[in-house]
Amino acid sequence: MNTSHPKTIWLLSAYRSASHAAWANWIVDTFDEFNWHKLELPGRHFRWRIRGNPLSWLNKLPQETPDLILATSMVDLATLKGLHPQLAHIPCIYYFHENQFAYPVNNKQHESVDPQMVQLYGALAANKVFFNSAYNLDTFFNGVEHLLSRLPDEVPDKITDILKQKTQLLPVSISKVKPAEKIQPKLILWNHRWEYDKAPEVFFEALIKLEAMNIDFQLALLGERPPNKTTALLHIEKKFADKILINEKISKPDYLKYLSLSSIAVSTAIHEFQGLAMLEAVSAGAVPVVPDALCYTEQYAAEFRYVPNDSAALADKLFSFLNDLPAAPDVTFWHSDALKQQWHDVLLAPYGHV
Repeated sequence: MNTSHPKTIWLLSAYRSASHAAWANWIVDTFDEFNWHKLELPGRHFRWRIRGNPLSWLNKLPQETPDLILATSMVDLATLKGLHPQLAHIPCIYYFHENQFAYPVNNKQHESVDPQMVQLYGALAANKVFFNSAYNLDTFFNGVEHLLSRLPDEVPDKITDILKQKTQLLPVSISKVKPAEKIQPKLILWNHRWEYDKAPEVFFEALIKLEAMNIDFQLALLGERPPNKTTALLHIEKKFADKILINEKISKPDYLKYLSLSSIAVSTAIHEFQGLAMLEAVSAGAVPVVPDALCYTEQYAAEFRYVPNDSAALADKLFSFLNDLPAAPDVTFWHSDALKQQWHDVLLAPYGHV
């Protein structure tokens, strides 16, 4: 790298969803000593995005090559480098917000090995690979091993060993949310997308059971919702109208306000690679109630976890906390101040050829 000018980094994010966008913005804004060129694609049309991003960017890459490429795992990095030979020797970091080996597929989606192969080739093409959680890392490598075992022949040995040598953990940071002066002790927060992978029907079933226990509670129903509301949300709206304090996707300042007011934050997710929404809520002082699975097992003690997909166990946990609320766990490990230096070291490090 030429030290006479700032290090030039391309940030390539092929799926600008809410969490990916927040991460990309944080990186660029926090480390402004680098010369950034950010290329992003809208967070829609998943199958096309993960396979088609090299085509979408075919004529959009800058003419001058960077000192480093930071690409998310939605980027088909191997194809991108193949289509642009001038990038062959540019150091590349491949960052896994999620992996397609552990992503649940609903019955409306076409099952295909393509997304998994994109991420496998991308990891092989990168100089360094980072995962945002141990759960993300472990499920990726388990998935790769399973995939390779299914292939008919001519599969090289020790692919996962090669990848593990250049792999590390590095979470996405969160900004600590300022707690309210006084929380609402009966307010239960849902701050996730209302989609199948967050299993809102389990939340609804737990609320039915919780109400039967004759205990008072209120609901803050936040998060993105599809144009046609999910059945679970419609049921909650009808059944618990008198308990709903807020029920909409709201502005960021208002969102943070309700996080700081809530006493309990609930997840019923069937996939979660880092759980940023929960970490934000807990940073504001909310007590997490999460499945005993996914990334949550490395973040929260057993007292905050319940049997996954078990609405009765969730209801019991909520009942217990509504009666006797424990202190929220410490999540400073994931705060921006705690992770800033690690990210800076990663971006500043020299990387050799693949």
